[in-house]
Amino acid sequence: MNIRVLIVEDEALIRWSLRQKFEERGYRVNEAELGREALAAFEEGAFDLIMLDYRLPDMTGLDVLRGVRQVDQDAVVIMMTAYSTIETAVEAIKLGAFHYLAKPFQMDELLVTVDKALETTKLRREVRELRRQLQSEFGVDAIIGRDLSMLRLFETIKQVARTGVSTVFLRGETGTGKDLVARVIHHGSERAAAPFVNITCTALSESLLESELFGHERGAFTDAKLQKKGLFELADTGTLFLDEVGDMPAALQAKLLRFLEERKFRRVGGTREISVDVRVIGATNRDLDKAIEQGRFRRDLMYRLNVVTILLPPLRARGDDVRLLAQHFLARFATEFKKPLGPVSDEVYALLREYGWPGNVRELRNVIERAVLLCKNNTVTPEDIVLGRSEHLSWEGNIDTITLPPEGFDFEKLRRLESHLLRQALARTNNNQTQAAKLLNLSRDRLRYRLQKHGLL
Repeated sequence: MNIRVLIVEDEALIRWSLRQKFEERGYRVNEAELGREALAAFEEGAFDLIMLDYRLPDMTGLDVLRGVRQVDQDAVVIMMTAYSTIETAVEAIKLGAFHYLAKPFQMDELLVTVDKALETTKLRREVRELRRQLQSEFGVDAIIGRDLSMLRLFETIKQVARTGVSTVFLRGETGTGKDLVARVIHHGSERAAAPFVNITCTALSESLLESELFGHERGAFTDAKLQKKGLFELADTGTLFLDEVGDMPAALQAKLLRFLEERKFRRVGGTREISVDVRVIGATNRDLDKAIEQGRFRRDLMYRLNVVTILLPPLRARGDDVRLLAQHFLARFATEFKKPLGPVSDEVYALLREYGWPGNVRELRNVIERAVLLCKNNTVTPEDIVLGRSEHLSWEGNIDTITLPPEGFDFEKLRRLESHLLRQALARTNNNQTQAAKLLNLSRDRLRYRLQKHGLL
């Protein structure tokens, strides 16, 4: 146990009594008789707990508490005083004191309060560490790239994250990393401590998607036995990421447009207007101009989404970033598969550089993952790099050349094929849905939708 406690108290007997009790518990104890000594000690090192007397020779405990708060907003402080008034207690709590003890106090009562305070310290540290990890995982540095187009993208992301803009639109081909960019924007903003909620707009039927987004009231439809909050409510003060918003059904496009204009909505079956503060990040790989011409997407919704548009460059336009990303994935999967890989030849990188990457970064990652998994003698060679399509999918051919036979086609075969591939993917990954989705090049939401459709979930 390495708990550090600072006792700020001008009465020597009380300091001695508290030190005895805390050291019996194995705590490391520092003492301060004056307020300025306490602030100096606090600036030199962090404490898990501060026992702070209200009346000190040189300043009040509230003055010390204000100074502590300027250095650390999360410091846990227990105030002690023989001059207790409602006003001072309220002021101490407003400044963030964990508890306010009146002297004389029972030592058992104090120790119970200390235990609760230390538990709060532990939770705050865990939250702080989690936030640090998220900032590391989803900071701009998490996006790998040195090409000029990516450097410009990084600057745009930083600017968007810092501003209060409430609607952002990500446009780019499949596999360019729109989900990652959305998370980086969220975790780089003032909304980072609030929820990041995402949904793929093609993963659910229209009625289910409406209920997921807006929630529903009890009795709104047959299976609505309880009231349910939608993702807009759950993401309040945070970020909602709508992936593949270009494929959203027309009726929901109208509801989304109304929400973006008014920041209000009604649950399905409800009459009450609900207001939320949510940053909406939409993403699509579709040609929306073409979709608008075909009547599949609302022009006014595109204008409303286009408050800030970020274009993600395709991998084929990013020059030497292909090699940089390949090296990253090689190291990542070598660690994951516990394979000590040898040097990779320039021939491998040349092969990767010359390919067009229609599936972008996602396709590169899958190619490298397969190469590391199946390579022999812990060496990735050009023979391990399978581009375009796997030999296991050689039956696929060029889909555009397939024509309907004169006698027609049994469409049920496609349903059985889809079910068969889903079962295989689950079997190969020991029912790990995330890995199964990777095998099938699906998002996890879309996989779950298909599993439900085939009765496999």
